[in-house]
Amino acid sequence: MSQLQQPASLSQSRSAIRQHVRQLRQQLPATTHAKAATELAKRITNTAALMSKQHFALYLANDAELNTEPLIQALWQAGKDVYLPVLHPFCPGYLLFLHYRKTTELQPNRFGIPEPQLNCANIMPVAALDIIFTPLVAFDTSGNRLGMGGGFYDRTLSQLPADSPCQVIGLAHNCQQVAKVPTASWDIPLQQVITPAKHFDFR
Repeated sequence: MSQLQQPASLSQSRSAIRQHVRQLRQQLPATTHAKAATELAKRITNTAALMSKQHFALYLANDAELNTEPLIQALWQAGKDVYLPVLHPFCPGYLLFLHYRKTTELQPNRFGIPEPQLNCANIMPVAALDIIFTPLVAFDTSGNRLGMGGGFYDRTLSQLPADSPCQVIGLAHNCQQVAKVPTASWDIPLQQVITPAKHFDFR
Protein backbone atom coordinates (compact mmCIF):
# COMPACT_ATOMS: atom_id res chain seq x y z
CA MET A 1 0.00 0.00 0.00
CA SER A 2 1.48 3.34 -1.02
CA GLN A 3 1.45 6.53 1.00
CA LEU A 4 -1.37 7.77 -1.21
CA GLN A 5 -3.41 4.66 -0.40
CA GLN A 6 -3.10 4.63 3.37
CA PRO A 7 -6.37 4.03 5.24
CA ALA A 8 -8.32 7.21 5.93
CA SER A 9 -8.35 6.53 9.68
CA LEU A 10 -4.54 6.20 9.77
CA SER A 11 -4.08 9.32 7.69
CA GLN A 12 -6.46 11.31 9.88
CA SER A 13 -4.89 10.22 13.16
CA ARG A 14 -1.36 11.00 11.92
CA SER A 15 -2.57 14.34 10.60
CA ALA A 16 -4.20 15.22 13.92
CA ILE A 17 -1.01 14.45 15.87
CA ARG A 18 1.08 16.35 13.34
CA GLN A 19 -1.13 19.44 13.64
CA HIS A 20 -1.28 19.32 17.45
CA VAL A 21 2.47 18.91 18.03
CA ARG A 22 3.39 21.51 15.42
CA GLN A 23 1.17 23.97 17.29
CA LEU A 24 2.84 23.06 20.58
CA ARG A 25 6.34 23.78 19.32
CA GLN A 26 5.24 26.92 17.46
CA GLN A 27 3.85 28.27 20.75
CA LEU A 28 7.14 27.84 22.62
CA PRO A 29 8.58 31.21 23.71
CA ALA A 30 11.74 32.44 22.02
CA THR A 31 13.64 32.04 25.29
CA THR A 32 12.62 28.37 25.45
CA HIS A 33 13.76 27.83 21.87
CA ALA A 34 17.14 29.38 22.61
CA LYS A 35 17.65 27.41 25.83
CA ALA A 36 16.60 24.16 24.12
CA ALA A 37 19.13 24.67 21.31
CA THR A 38 21.95 25.31 23.78
CA GLU A 39 21.03 22.33 25.97
CA LEU A 40 20.81 20.04 22.96
CA ALA A 41 24.29 21.05 21.81
CA LYS A 42 25.69 20.43 25.29
CA ARG A 43 23.97 17.07 25.61
CA ILE A 44 25.37 15.81 22.33
CA THR A 45 28.88 17.22 22.67
CA ASN A 46 29.11 15.74 26.19
CA THR A 47 28.24 12.25 24.90
CA ALA A 48 31.54 10.51 24.18
CA ALA A 49 29.96 7.74 22.07
CA LEU A 50 28.62 10.36 19.66
CA MET A 51 31.64 12.63 19.64
CA SER A 52 33.91 9.72 18.73
CA LYS A 53 32.32 9.88 15.26
CA GLN A 54 33.40 12.17 12.42
CA HIS A 55 30.67 12.55 9.80
CA PHE A 56 27.41 14.14 11.02
CA ALA A 57 24.34 14.84 8.89
CA LEU A 58 22.15 17.58 10.29
CA TYR A 59 19.43 19.96 9.08
CA LEU A 60 18.57 23.62 9.40
CA ALA A 61 15.51 24.25 11.55
CA ASN A 62 12.21 25.12 9.92
CA ASP A 63 8.65 25.49 11.23
CA ALA A 64 9.75 25.95 14.86
CA GLU A 65 11.91 22.81 14.82
CA LEU A 66 14.66 22.52 17.40
CA ASN A 67 17.39 24.97 16.33
CA THR A 68 20.52 23.05 15.32
CA GLU A 69 22.83 26.02 14.73
CA PRO A 70 24.54 25.89 18.17
CA LEU A 71 25.11 22.15 17.65
CA ILE A 72 26.55 22.72 14.17
CA GLN A 73 28.90 25.39 15.54
CA ALA A 74 29.99 23.04 18.35
CA LEU A 75 30.66 20.19 15.92
CA TRP A 76 32.71 22.46 13.67
CA GLN A 77 34.68 23.63 16.69
CA ALA A 78 35.38 19.98 17.57
CA GLY A 79 36.72 19.37 14.07
CA LYS A 80 33.78 17.30 12.86
CA ASP A 81 32.42 17.19 9.31
CA VAL A 82 28.82 18.37 8.93
CA TYR A 83 26.45 17.60 6.05
CA LEU A 84 23.06 19.07 5.14
CA PRO A 85 20.20 17.50 3.17
CA VAL A 86 19.50 18.64 -0.38
CA LEU A 87 16.42 17.66 -2.38
CA HIS A 88 17.56 15.08 -4.94
CA PRO A 89 17.36 16.69 -8.41
CA PHE A 90 16.79 13.42 -10.30
CA CYS A 91 15.03 11.12 -7.81
CA PRO A 92 11.92 12.94 -6.50
CA GLY A 93 11.23 12.29 -2.83
CA TYR A 94 14.85 11.48 -1.93
CA LEU A 95 17.63 13.47 -0.25
CA LEU A 96 21.32 13.91 -0.91
CA PHE A 97 23.72 15.00 1.85
CA LEU A 98 26.30 17.66 1.01
CA HIS A 99 29.31 18.80 3.00
CA TYR A 100 28.46 21.98 4.92
CA ARG A 101 31.29 24.35 5.84
CA LYS A 102 31.30 27.85 7.31
CA THR A 103 31.92 29.20 3.81
CA THR A 104 29.15 27.16 2.11
CA GLU A 105 26.62 29.28 0.23
CA LEU A 106 22.99 28.36 0.82
CA GLN A 107 19.94 28.80 -1.37
CA PRO A 108 16.26 28.14 -0.61
CA ASN A 109 14.77 24.93 -1.98
CA ARG A 110 11.17 24.67 -3.20
CA PHE A 111 9.98 24.50 0.43
CA GLY A 112 11.88 27.67 1.30
CA ILE A 113 14.43 25.77 3.39
CA PRO A 114 18.09 26.80 2.88
CA GLU A 115 20.31 24.10 1.40
CA PRO A 116 23.82 24.00 -0.13
CA GLN A 117 24.11 24.47 -3.88
CA LEU A 118 24.40 21.10 -5.56
CA ASN A 119 28.02 20.14 -6.16
CA CYS A 120 28.78 16.49 -6.86
CA ALA A 121 32.21 16.85 -5.25
CA ASN A 122 30.53 17.63 -1.89
CA ILE A 123 28.10 14.69 -1.82
CA MET A 124 28.54 12.16 0.98
CA PRO A 125 26.86 8.77 0.36
CA VAL A 126 24.21 8.05 2.98
CA ALA A 127 25.91 4.80 4.02
CA ALA A 128 29.20 6.64 4.62
CA LEU A 129 27.70 8.95 7.25
CA ASP A 130 28.38 8.08 10.90
CA ILE A 131 25.32 9.82 12.36
CA ILE A 132 22.20 11.19 10.70
CA PHE A 133 20.30 13.61 12.92
CA THR A 134 16.76 13.84 11.58
CA PRO A 135 14.01 16.37 12.19
CA LEU A 136 10.61 15.06 13.28
CA VAL A 137 7.18 16.25 14.30
CA ALA A 138 6.43 13.61 16.95
CA PHE A 139 7.95 10.47 18.44
CA ASP A 140 6.99 7.81 20.97
CA THR A 141 8.93 5.58 23.38
CA SER A 142 9.10 2.77 20.81
CA GLY A 143 11.16 4.94 18.47
CA ASN A 144 8.35 5.56 16.01
CA ARG A 145 8.83 8.84 14.15
CA LEU A 146 6.22 11.08 12.57
CA GLY A 147 7.62 13.51 10.02
CA MET A 148 6.05 16.31 8.02
CA GLY A 149 4.43 13.81 5.67
CA GLY A 150 6.68 14.06 2.62
CA GLY A 151 8.51 10.79 3.32
CA PHE A 152 11.90 12.21 2.30
CA TYR A 153 13.82 10.74 5.23
CA ASP A 154 11.99 7.40 5.17
CA ARG A 155 12.82 6.89 1.47
CA THR A 156 16.40 8.05 1.88
CA LEU A 157 17.09 5.99 5.01
CA SER A 158 15.65 2.89 3.36
CA GLN A 159 18.87 2.85 1.30
CA LEU A 160 20.94 2.02 4.38
CA PRO A 161 22.05 -1.64 4.55
CA ALA A 162 20.56 -3.65 7.41
CA ASP A 163 24.01 -3.98 8.99
CA SER A 164 24.93 -0.31 8.51
CA PRO A 165 26.87 1.21 11.44
CA CYS A 166 25.28 4.59 10.68
CA GLN A 167 23.23 5.82 13.64
CA VAL A 168 19.91 7.52 12.85
CA ILE A 169 18.93 9.86 15.67
CA GLY A 170 15.90 12.11 15.89
CA LEU A 171 16.12 15.58 17.42
CA ALA A 172 13.07 17.12 19.07
CA HIS A 173 11.74 19.50 21.66
CA ASN A 174 10.59 17.81 24.87
CA CYS A 175 6.96 18.57 23.97
CA GLN A 176 7.15 16.47 20.80
CA GLN A 177 6.94 13.16 22.65
CA VAL A 178 3.50 11.53 22.35
CA ALA A 179 1.99 8.35 23.79
CA LYS A 180 1.81 6.53 20.46
CA VAL A 181 2.63 7.35 16.85
CA PRO A 182 0.31 5.50 14.44
CA THR A 183 2.67 3.70 12.06
CA ALA A 184 2.55 2.87 8.37
CA SER A 185 4.43 0.12 6.53
CA TRP A 186 7.01 2.49 5.05
CA ASP A 187 7.96 4.10 8.37
CA ILE A 188 11.52 3.52 9.55
CA PRO A 189 11.73 3.62 13.37
CA LEU A 190 14.52 5.57 15.02
CA GLN A 191 17.33 4.02 17.01
CA GLN A 192 17.60 7.06 19.26
CA VAL A 193 15.94 10.40 19.96
CA ILE A 194 17.62 13.28 21.76
CA THR A 195 15.72 16.14 23.35
CA PRO A 196 17.14 18.95 25.49
CA ALA A 197 16.11 16.96 28.58
CA LYS A 198 16.77 13.32 27.65
CA HIS A 199 18.61 10.88 25.42
CA PHE A 200 16.30 8.01 24.43
CA ASP A 201 17.93 4.81 23.20
CA PHE A 202 15.55 2.27 21.62
CA ARG A 203 18.16 -0.30 20.54
